[in-house]
Amino acid sequence: MASRKLALGLLAVWLAAPGIQAQTAAAGATAANAVDPAAIQALKDMGANLQSLKRFRVSTELTGERVLADGQKLQHTATADMDVERPNKLRVVMHSARSERELFYDGKTVTLYTPAQKYYSTVEFSENLGDLVDRLEERYGMQLPLQDLFLWGTPAAPVDKLESAMNAGQDYIDDDLCDHYAFRQGKIDWQLWITAGKNPLPRKLVITNRGDEARPQSVSLIDWTLKPSFKDAVFKFTPPKGAKKIEIVPTKAK
Repeated sequence: MASRKLALGLLAVWLAAPGIQAQTAAAGATAANAVDPAAIQALKDMGANLQSLKRFRVSTELTGERVLADGQKLQHTATADMDVERPNKLRVVMHSARSERELFYDGKTVTLYTPAQKYYSTVEFSENLGDLVDRLEERYGMQLPLQDLFLWGTPAAPVDKLESAMNAGQDYIDDDLCDHYAFRQGKIDWQLWITAGKNPLPRKLVITNRGDEARPQSVSLIDWTLKPSFKDAVFKFTPPKGAKKIEIVPTKAK
C-alpha cells in the first residue's frame, strides 16, 4: 500500500510539473479549433476495420452522470454484452441496478425481453444492423449500447461535420497501447482511444455534453473478443415458461 501511495504521489508531482503544464497548454491552444487530417484518417481506418468484422463479441461498462436541478451530479453505471454476426444477427444483454433487458435479432425478428417481468415484444425486421440502429431509435426511441460501432465506417457516420480533431498522444487501456484522439462537434466533445497498430479498435469512449453548464460525462470501456465461441442459437428468442407477450408502442407514427 505504501509503494502504491508513493507511486501515485510521484505521478501527481510529475503531472503538475511546470514544463508538462506548459506543453499541454500550448498543444491545447494550437489544436483548439483545428482539424488534424491524421485524426480524421484514424477514424476512417477504425471504421473500415469495424465494418470488416463479421463475427465478434463486445462488452462495455458505462459510467454516466445525471445532473440535478441544483447542478449536483449523480453517477450511475451499466454494462452490456453483445454477440454480433453481420449483416443481421445480434444479441444484447443490458444490465443496470434499475433494470435488465435483452434484445434478440435473428435476421427476421427483433425481440425485446425484460427478465424481471417476463415481458417480451416482437417486431418483424430483416435489414442490416445499421438499419436496425436507425429503426429502433427513430420509431421506438431506443438506443443500443455502443450503437456507433455499427455506423462508423458508413455514410451514416460522416466525419466532415467535425469542428475539431486532434491526436492527444498515447495511453494504455488495460494492456493495449492506444492512440488517444479528441473531437468536437456542436455541443459535444468526445474522446476516443483506439488500439495502435494494424487492428484499430475502439477501447474507450468519453463523451462530454457542453450544452449543459455542468458538463456531464459518460465513459465507456470496451472489450473485444474477435474469435467468439457462441452458437447461432443465441440470436433466437425462445419465450421462457410464464413469459407474456406485449405490444411495443412506437414513439412515432410509421
